[in-house]
Amino acid sequence: MVTLSEENYLKAIYHLAKPDKASVSTNAIATKMLTKASSATDMIKKLAEKGLVDYQKYQGVHLTEKGRFAAVFVIRKHRLWEVFLVKKLNFSWDEVHEVAEQLEHIKSEKLTQQLDAFLDHPTEDPHGDPIPDCEGNLPSTQKILLAQIERAESCICVGVKDSTSQFLQYLDKHNIALGTKIEVLSKESFDESMSINVKNHQLTISKEVAHNLFVKIS
Repeated sequence: MVTLSEENYLKAIYHLAKPDKASVSTNAIATKMLTKASSATDMIKKLAEKGLVDYQKYQGVHLTEKGRFAAVFVIRKHRLWEVFLVKKLNFSWDEVHEVAEQLEHIKSEKLTQQLDAFLDHPTEDPHGDPIPDCEGNLPSTQKILLAQIERAESCICVGVKDSTSQFLQYLDKHNIALGTKIEVLSKESFDESMSINVKNHQLTISKEVAHNLFVKIS
């Protein structure tokens, strides 16, 4: 049985290792988990004893296949619960993360399967992140950062890199959501800010915003 704390560590290692599946340092894990390096090392050793990670001192941490599936299954539950909260309980997309963080640790595989079926097998969560299937496979997505779009090009918002409530509330304030069409009017070379058109409203966004919105060319 994998504990709640162990699941959180596995999920953190999974996210830190992406996209190139590189080894993850103990310090990076400790920073992600807001704890001391010594505490992270103790947990990593426990995970290694359970066959969930490969760990060699000074060489970083890798998820084993067993550990990867455990991490992906937690992520699957988290994202399914986010869909449920938004579509069925009328939560806004900036409210769901913390609630889903609690619900993701429910162990029942049958509940997860029933939830997936009840939601008609969604492939992405309310933030545009792909939902792993029951075998741990993630659907492929074609997306780039808004910062990569050239002037006079149009695109569609398909996800967010930053899913904090503050950023999502900022997007709501400017009527930007999944599916919103964005036209890039100009780009400043000095600070990489962008002038964009959203629903016939022109606004200037910072480099940080442009690097936290995923889009696809329309």
